[in-house]
Amino acid sequence: MGMNYTEEITAFLVEKYTENPCMETVVLLAEKYDKTVKSIIGKLSREGVYQRAVYTNKSGEAPITKMELVNNIAENLGIEVENLLGLDKSPKSALKELEAATGAERTREPWHNRT
Repeated sequence: MGMNYTEEITAFLVEKYTENPCMETVVLLAEKYDKTVKSIIGKLSREGVYQRAVYTNKSGEAPITKMELVNNIAENLGIEVENLLGLDKSPKSALKELEAATGAERTREPWHNRT
């Protein structure tokens, strides 16, 4: 049976993730609580703290990791990131291409609304 998130766990997830908002943190939390990465991300999203990986932040640091690219690709495709393990061994340029190609939310409006 899947363990639900108690208030204590939720508070811990939010605290840890806020301290270090990156994919590695999510993966560690998923392992700690025996949950999928998607589940942890879903929870963090509902708590309003999850940040989609961005290439650079305001100060121009924190380049995206390959694992974050793979996670974004999985998210874009609506599949578990676990299904793509090993993809992070690909060249980063290839992963960026894949992420861009699968990222339908970049265009926001549904295709049938385009004129």
